[in-house]
Parts: sequence; structure tokens; C-alpha cells
Amino acid sequence: MPLWNSRFRKPLNYEVLKFTSSIEIDKRLYNDDIDGSIAHVRMLIKKKIISHSDGKAIQRGLERIRKEIASGKLSINWRNEDIHTLIEERLVRLIGERGKRLHAARSRNDQVALDERLYLRKEIQETVKRINALQLTLLSQAESHKTTVVPGYTHLQRAQPILFAHHLLAYISMFERDVERLRDCGKRNNYSPLGAAAFAGTSLSIDRKMTARVLGFSGIVENSIDAVSDRDVLIEFIGACAITMMHLSRLSEEMVLWCSQEFGFAQLDDAYATGSSLMPNKKNPDIPELIRGKTGRVYGSLMGLLTVMKALPLAYNRDMQEDKIHLFEAVETTKDSLRLATLMMKHTTFRSDRFEKQLKGDFALATDLAEYLVRRGVPFRSAHSALGNLVALCNARRCLLHELSLVDFKKASPSFEEDVFLLLYPGASVKGKSSEGSTSPEEVEKALRQWKKRLR
Repeated sequence: MPLWNSRFRKPLNYEVLKFTSSIEIDKRLYNDDIDGSIAHVRMLIKKKIISHSDGKAIQRGLERIRKEIASGKLSINWRNEDIHTLIEERLVRLIGERGKRLHAARSRNDQVALDERLYLRKEIQETVKRINALQLTLLSQAESHKTTVVPGYTHLQRAQPILFAHHLLAYISMFERDVERLRDCGKRNNYSPLGAAAFAGTSLSIDRKMTARVLGFSGIVENSIDAVSDRDVLIEFIGACAITMMHLSRLSEEMVLWCSQEFGFAQLDDAYATGSSLMPNKKNPDIPELIRGKTGRVYGSLMGLLTVMKALPLAYNRDMQEDKIHLFEAVETTKDSLRLATLMMKHTTFRSDRFEKQLKGDFALATDLAEYLVRRGVPFRSAHSALGNLVALCNARRCLLHELSLVDFKKASPSFEEDVFLLLYPGASVKGKSSEGSTSPEEVEKALRQWKKRLR
């Protein structure tokens, strides 16, 4: 029988019970629920709302239930309605009437809000750890490729030569902002809703700040209505996960491209790739493809929970039971994707010589030549035009920049001299960069040192 059934004169319809049951989803909150209940009992004892002996019996019973659930001894099925009901009903069976004292000054409304915040606090920490692991893997690859020159792209067209380490460091920076977002969300999450009861508070003389301290919170959610009726910290967390997944998806897209024969730049370890059921020649980059695909799940979780909350009047509404399926989906998908991305990047070989010869005289060096003219006093727009004419000449002759003569260069701009040919190598391009945060070897080396210190 449901905990709330005393005022009803008919048993709950079988289909209604099945439809409203959430235990198959929220059962993973059992540790958080028991932690919150133990803190609540400690406070009830201190405030003399229940006796010391009853409180100790309740605590012992809760710890026993924790072990029973962890071992699988306590069976869980949809008839239990939710994890809070299961634990309380089992407690009453274990210790009798004393177990019925647990719920004084508490509602399932503030109870579930508390469980979610306790759960979220741990998952934020775990997600940050997994991002850090990926960052360290990217940093290791960057260390190995701080002299590897590759073409940088805009619009998926070759733009300028860069160091591959610089490219990887860009992802490390993106993921660092993801960490900052998660930690910032963690600060707002770390306030206890317990003691708000259903939404209006309680007439019993409780100490909300005590339970908050016991559970390691920074304080309490001050307004009792707000404490039970919003899920903004969950939405914020899923939003942060969605941005992390977007960054993972971009990295995954590049891995798919780099592993293609057309790029021929990356080689996945055989243990981290799959084959084709029909074509024996295939080696497919399934990990990055699946991460790219799973990004949609987290986007869906974000929109799903926003939609649940978008038109709810204050305070609690049963719609909010649907929050957990979106939260858990985002947590598991993001953590799994981070873990597999880390393994993939750790076991990928990148060809350091892939573009070295190909980039000699390539049009990707055109910007360096334009800046060469600027250093000689030519207005940038005139320099830009001169290089555009040289590229057009190369296209007409079907040649590259280093195959032109000095005469050709001087026709485009008389400011060109013999030393222009020293710039027609990709190594010269990256070495010539001088701006802070650029792809120059000095700036990349500085960034590597900073990230090693920051991450380790």
C-alpha cells in the first residue's frame, strides 16, 4: 500500500500504479537517499523530535538496507513506487513502529530534491575527473607532436600551416572551460533543500543548517518553495554536459576525417576500431562516430528537462518525476563518451611526416607572403591583392608558389626580393609567428609547460 493511501477508500488502480512508478529509474539514488535520511535522523535526535534509541535503531536499519540493496538481497520492482518508499517500507518491516518516525518534518518533495543534489555533486566530480584524463591524454599527444606541421583549416579548406600540438592544445582549452562550467554548477548545486518539507516548511522545531553541515553542503536553499520546485541546477549540469559533448563531437569528426585514406593522418589501434560484415578491407572509426551520434542524446536530455519544467506552476508537480531519466542519460552518456574518447586518443598513431613535403610552396603560405610585404611597407590590402594574383597565376600554370620565379613575384609586387623563397616552407611559416598564443614553437612550448603544471 502506498505511504499516502490512508485518506483514500479505494486501492490504487494497477495500471495507475505501474504508470506512476519510478523506481526502475530512481533506484540508483539509494545511497544518496540513505545518506540524507541518516543526516535527517541525526537532526531529529538532537532536536528531541524522536528519542535517541529510536533514532539509533533507524540508523542501524538504514545501514542494513544499504547493504541489502548493494548485494541484491532486497529485490526491487515497480510495485515499490519509488526508492524512497521502498527504503521506508523496508525499514518499518525491519524495526517496526520506530521506522515510521523517520519521515517527521520531511516530504518526498524535499527528499528527492536532496537526493538529486547529493547525486549530482558526486557526478560533477567524476565528470571533471574524466575530462582531466582526456586533457592529459591530449597533452601527451601534443608533447609528441610539437614539431609536427599540419595544415590548419577554415571552412574545411587549407588555410595556414600550424603545429599539430597547437591544434590539440585548442581542445585542451575547450575542455578546461567545460571543467569550469561544471565546477561553477557544483557551487550552486551545493545547497541543501532538506527541511523545506512539501513546500511550506514545517511547524516542528528542526535545524536545516545542521543537516546541511552533516551532508557537506555550503548552506541551505533559503526559500522553501524554491527548494522543492526548481530543477535549474540539473538543467545547468546537463547544459554543461551538452557543451562537453559538442566538443567531443568536433574532435570525433576530425578523427573520422583524419582516419580516412584521403587524409591518411591518423591510424586507430586495431583494438579501438571495427570491421565490416561484408567488406574485408574496412577498418571503421566507430568510437568517434558513436560519440558524434550520442551527442544528440545529451542535447535531447537538455531539451527534455527544459520542456518538463517550462510551464509548471509553483510548487512541486508530478511532472518533475521525469527529471531523473534526463539527468541519468546525460550523466552516463557524457562519462562513457569521455572515457572512450580518452582511450581512442591514447591509442591513436598520428603520422608526423604526412604533410611535410605536401605543404612546401602550398597556397596555405600565402598569408605569410602577404605579411612579408606588409613588413616592407606595402599596405595590407595591396599585399593581399598581390598574393591573390600570384595564386591565380599558379592555378593557371598548375604549379605551386615555390615553383614561381623571382620575376613572377616582382610582377605581383616590386617589394619582393630573393629572400621570399625562404618563406616557402611550412616550418618557416610556424616559426615566423610572433603573437602570443600563436602556433609558433616558442608559444606552443610555453603552452605545453603551462598545461603540464595546471593539469598535473
